Amino acid sequence: MSKTTNKFSPEVRERAVRLVLDNEGQHGSRWQAIVSIAAKIGCSANTLNDWVKKAEVDSGRRAGVSADMAAKLKALERENRELRQANEILRKASAYFALAELDRRSK
Repeated sequence: MSKTTNKFSPEVRERAVRLVLDNEGQHGSRWQAIVSIAAKIGCSANTLNDWVKKAEVDSGRRAGVSADMAAKLKALERENRELRQANEILRKASAYFALAELDRRSK
């Protein structure tokens, strides 16, 4: 989750991206379309440009890691970290009980 709050709903983001992609030909460049539409919805042009890039990655028109794959990767990394911690705890517990067993046998 990002540190900032999301001011715009996913529907507004999708509509803004669609407007940019549909109206790109009516402007001199994509950037001009982005600037025009960003002003209408009240976000910065850079923010809208990021939304357009993410939408292109998610649709496969641009190289990069899609949002679904990024979420899966993040979940797998979290699971991996938790499993490593559990393994470390088990390793320490095993060493502790092995030492306790040796102490018990030597007495």
